[in-house]
Amino acid sequence: MNNHAQSPSDQAQTLRALNTGKPAVVGEGGDGAYTRVYSITSGKGGVGKTAVVANTAVTLAKMGKSVLILDADLGLANVDVVFGLAPKYNLNHFFSGEYTLEEIMVEGPYGIKILPAGSGIQNFTRLDGHHKMHLLDSLDTMHDNFDFVLIDTEAGISENVTYFNTAAQEILVVTTPEPTAITDAYALMKLLSTQYHEKHFNLIVNQIHNDEEALDVYRKLTMVANRYLDISIDYLGSIPSDKQMIEAIRKQRVFVDLHPNSVIAGAYSSLAKRLSSEKTMSQPKGNLQFFWKKLLHLGNKG
Repeated sequence: MNNHAQSPSDQAQTLRALNTGKPAVVGEGGDGAYTRVYSITSGKGGVGKTAVVANTAVTLAKMGKSVLILDADLGLANVDVVFGLAPKYNLNHFFSGEYTLEEIMVEGPYGIKILPAGSGIQNFTRLDGHHKMHLLDSLDTMHDNFDFVLIDTEAGISENVTYFNTAAQEILVVTTPEPTAITDAYALMKLLSTQYHEKHFNLIVNQIHNDEEALDVYRKLTMVANRYLDISIDYLGSIPSDKQMIEAIRKQRVFVDLHPNSVIAGAYSSLAKRLSSEKTMSQPKGNLQFFWKKLLHLGNKG
């Protein structure tokens, strides 16, 4: 039985105090027919979330998958910078009604399509019900165009973060072994669980020095989640730390493209294969889920 009476500070203390150990890794499923929509999210900034999105997208594209990236950090765009792109239009133009998604979409390497966000503009950093439905309607028309949609959320627990996470089929939480990153990852999962009834999360541990370090992070999060929350967390793998990642960012090139034979590229290959082998959902998890609108009678949830 879960204990929900513990205070948040006590829960964080429990999380920090857990000992080391190795968890069991869940099994893999089979291929499915639908567009797979993943939100890639984090409790705090600086954990390499956008790098995870970009490298995963390139790896999937190299495997022959069609990929769309939605940059959902609507005030501080990063995805286009990582790819060295300079889009003329962005989602601000879409939400203001000036252009369609197709008109603002740009193409990255290996045919990856990107819906860029604006930078330094506050107009749409908090989407209202109309904007959410407008985006949902437009994305729904692309149902058959992509194998994968990767949503790069902003960091933290803003209303836009919760919206994009609840709208995606699957939530991938990116953290690092840093104690503050682990605690913030738990805080995000707790919010999505208690306030938005999300029950399943996937975990990627970035910037690790060895496999044991990543497995320790997974164990800590699962133990505290099992104690205080009614959720499940699947471990999707880890990405090693490498000084050359900073070099790739400076060059505005994706790491797996610059170093295709590296250990990091191998880690992303394993992650992409895992994502491709996961079973798709047979039913939508909620009535605002991307690419499921045609199955539901939707109202405007502002």
